[in-house]
Amino acid sequence: MITIGAVGDLILDEPDPDSFLAPAAPVLRGMDLAIGHVEVPHSTTTVQRSTDVPAPPADPAALKAVSAAGFAVVTLAGNHICDAGDEGLADTIAHARAAGMETAGAGADLAEARRPAVVERGGLRIGVLSYNCVGPRDSWATSRKPGCAYVHVLTHYELDHASPGGPPQVYTFADPGSLEAMADDVRRLRAEVDVVLVSLHKGVGHTPVVVAMYEGPVARAAIDAGADAVFSHHPHIMRGIEVHRGRPIFHGLGNFVTVTHALTPGADTGADELRAWAERRTKLYGFAPDPDMPYFPFHPESRNTAIAFCRFDENGLREAGFVPCRIDDRGRPVPSGGTPEGDAVTQYVEDITRGAKLNGKFTTRGTEVLVDLTEGVS
Repeated sequence: MITIGAVGDLILDEPDPDSFLAPAAPVLRGMDLAIGHVEVPHSTTTVQRSTDVPAPPADPAALKAVSAAGFAVVTLAGNHICDAGDEGLADTIAHARAAGMETAGAGADLAEARRPAVVERGGLRIGVLSYNCVGPRDSWATSRKPGCAYVHVLTHYELDHASPGGPPQVYTFADPGSLEAMADDVRRLRAEVDVVLVSLHKGVGHTPVVVAMYEGPVARAAIDAGADAVFSHHPHIMRGIEVHRGRPIFHGLGNFVTVTHALTPGADTGADELRAWAERRTKLYGFAPDPDMPYFPFHPESRNTAIAFCRFDENGLREAGFVPCRIDDRGRPVPSGGTPEGDAVTQYVEDITRGAKLNGKFTTRGTEVLVDLTEGVS
């Protein structure tokens, strides 16, 4: 039996990155494989290029802390991975690999970006694929351009009442060709490995509970094509859990370590766009970051987080669940299973799962919370 763990977004843009991972490192190192999502470039380049709100690159040395904490695979397909240009992307991949980690989801062209990370643990071959579902288009790789693998999601706005200028109904769905390309990748990988895991960068940022219309169909398409589990991130706040055909879909693992001063209101970021976004974010999402945590500019509910896990043997998936964690006042995710803090995180996951009308059901076992995999089995 092997245990594979996964966490959400990693932004290590503050001094002493090892200290932020220290409380969780024993749990991560105790797993046979730990997977994390690197949210921003890690490079010394001064290039900034993005059609989104640009994230400044973090110190490449921080990736050594990620590896030292127990991560062996990092996914890179996300909306910020190209914010430091082609050089920043190449540096991130090179530094991650130099730190001893495999990468998935980004590369010098689309073929490389769609290439899985493959590792072996306990006699089982494990493949990891990574896709960006949120844009911007400038982050997408092509046959002649570096970038990330992606699923193209379309948004349609329709006014459903007689009030021009009023709030529209929003419909989101994946472009069929793009969705089929992801499914093809999963099917090919399924024929080559024992375990297939898919990482999706998806969802509506900084907004509690909501799972957008496109998210379920995209995640379920990965399972239908042969994936054993789907791990998701991007909104910087957790989402609920679904089970499809006996396989877990973690719709959003939220923040794990996300420490940066870049978006702190009033910070001397040197970029008008970043300061403007910090102000606009408060208006859009109805929250202001905790002034006592200037390095953690996120929604207060985003301090709930988890380490998702799946266990496999030679016959396939045996169990899945999560270790509840709470981000402390220093921005560190602290495993909290079996404590009142952990119980509160578990209740939060239960609440957002029910709120999004997902079918996940949970049972606490010691420091872990198990997901009932009999749900969603036809």
